[in-house]
Amino acid sequence: MAQALPKIGLRPFLPADTSILAAIFIASIEELTEDSYSEAQREAWASRAEDEAAFGKQLGSQLTLIATMQGSPVGFVSLKGADELDMLYVHPGAVRQGVASTLCDALEKLAAARGAKRMSVDASDSAQEFSEEVHGCSLLVENRCLKVVSRKCEELRSGTCDLIELVQRVRPIGR
Repeated sequence: MAQALPKIGLRPFLPADTSILAAIFIASIEELTEDSYSEAQREAWASRAEDEAAFGKQLGSQLTLIATMQGSPVGFVSLKGADELDMLYVHPGAVRQGVASTLCDALEKLAAARGAKRMSVDASDSAQEFSEEVHGCSLLVENRCLKVVSRKCEELRSGTCDLIELVQRVRPIGR
């Protein structure tokens, strides 16, 4: 008989969470993006969390939600302004268990409550599968020269999606 996945809880970010979220950020980059980025690029990207005080300040300046399983943080998402998903990271040990979807669904509701008609995100190439398969987004425009990728949701699990527009703009990493 299949074992049920642990229930995913959500709570707001607290300054005391900074160290564990920095560890999740780094582990996610190191283990989940190696097919899309070089070691040097991943190291440069992960270095954003080395200054934990600055990392915590960034998380605290945004609406940041933490996903938990059995009381322990396993992922986080942050909303910048009313409509920009700034960060979405899940610990490698918790992927494909509904953590990212739970975080995104909650953030979408909060953004809508703030008046957002759509959302955008600066995301990595590694996020393509999640945005296409889970959120039903299709590629609209890709400028390979600048590595700018725009995606617009045609529908979500619940029907038509006019709230979310995923825009992927991959910034040069490691330069």
